[in-house]
Amino acid sequence: MPFTHPEVPVHVAACQSAPFSLEPSYAFSLTKGNPVNSHDSDIIFAGSIPKIYETYSVPMIFAPYAEEIVRRLAPLSLSRVLETAAGTGVVTRALASALPESVSIVATDLNEAMVEQAQAVGTSRPVEWRQADAEALPFPDETFDAVICQFGVMFFPDKVKAFAEAHRVLRPGGVLLFSVWDRIEKNQFVDTVTTALESLFPEDPPRFHARVPHGYHSCSTIERDLAAGGFTAAPEFTTVTKRSEARSARIPAMAYCQGTPLRNEIEERDASLLGDATVIAAKAIAARFGTGNISGKIQAHIVEVVK
Repeated sequence: MPFTHPEVPVHVAACQSAPFSLEPSYAFSLTKGNPVNSHDSDIIFAGSIPKIYETYSVPMIFAPYAEEIVRRLAPLSLSRVLETAAGTGVVTRALASALPESVSIVATDLNEAMVEQAQAVGTSRPVEWRQADAEALPFPDETFDAVICQFGVMFFPDKVKAFAEAHRVLRPGGVLLFSVWDRIEKNQFVDTVTTALESLFPEDPPRFHARVPHGYHSCSTIERDLAAGGFTAAPEFTTVTKRSEARSARIPAMAYCQGTPLRNEIEERDASLLGDATVIAAKAIAARFGTGNISGKIQAHIVEVVK
């Protein structure tokens, strides 16, 4: 049955304020070693990005939606669950805590560095971690009761292929459950950061967030891609609005400028300007939301479809 959600304030873990720091980051291939260029870096979470992502982004924007995913899975009869694009494991940890120990959990991500960070954080019970491509899953047909993906589908170069792989590994009656961000204008902190950076790079502003994380929000497009991937049932869409909260403007500035592939995009233009970009982003957020505790709207679609 459809779920409906009012706008819910989300309280996140406090982060200590500190001067801006620049930790080394390298745009290299997912298997380590090969430089990337153009928009290849859109899917690279490497170097210091995974740790910054876990520290800043997870409590600010990802943990609140992890609860939404787990709440939808909890009533289902499950024995084996696959998570793709698991990142640093925020949903994985929630699944491990909420699902019965009889339910086995396999968590995967394309980026080895993200898997390593997730393993370092750990879970409350054993989870099978795998480095794996969602477009070429290393699992037999009809292996899982559910495939879940929080805010990862937008990064898949061939979304139809990824949906077809999810369909292949799902058992009949199994569910694909995933979330995607709504358009960037519906997500206030990241929209503010993206606009602010236009002043630093006026001729070629970095548009990673508008292009990728917030670039796959059309429900009709998603429904079409699911059908092309083999899902014949109508998907269920729920738009969920929450509040993203932080102790200072520095936190979202660090999260978006240094803890996502936006960092790669900035460094490709001029690596020496990463600190300036972070300061500009923080000032823009402070000007719009204040200098102390701040709160901004975030909005996403949660999509559920049965095989």
